[in-house]
Amino acid sequence: MSDNAPDADLEAMRRLSSGDDLALNGIMHRWRDKLAAYLYRSTGSHEAACDLAQETFVKLYQSRHRYQPGAPFSSYLFRIAANLARNHARWRKRHPAVSIESEEGHEADDLTDEAATPEESLQAREQHQRIEKALASLPQELREPLHLFTYEEMNQADIAAALGCSVKAVETRIYRARQMLRGLLDGEGS
Repeated sequence: MSDNAPDADLEAMRRLSSGDDLALNGIMHRWRDKLAAYLYRSTGSHEAACDLAQETFVKLYQSRHRYQPGAPFSSYLFRIAANLARNHARWRKRHPAVSIESEEGHEADDLTDEAATPEESLQAREQHQRIEKALASLPQELREPLHLFTYEEMNQADIAAALGCSVKAVETRIYRARQMLRGLLDGEGS
């Protein structure tokens, strides 16, 4: 079976629930980066995203015997991550802290096109930072479905399963998030 086959995760979960703890390694390898990217956009912190990604895999392991393949595995995994991100946001609200180091620019460095002029690279980096800042300012209930749809390329039914809401709610939230982003980005240019 190919590592990229949709059934690889279902097989890994079957093996995991049967006592093959090493099956978790394959799941972690396939999903670590996508999960961390999703959690980074949810939290705005690389450190929190890494911690929550690890916690997601711990929760997945702990619930291995309860897993029932109904929706796609990605929906199940991202539902765990979304719940952890929401809990983290609630905790941060109750325990505010000021960051010593700014995390700006971590991802923007990866955007430089080697054929671009320095000015074009700078403009691309600035545009990326404006978009990331606008995304981060969206309410979490709008940011989560937009991220899953845009960056994880999940369909609306899978997003609904991951977030525990209706497909219509996902559709509405994505629409509202795009409208809000457009307003934030247009308002910046004025």
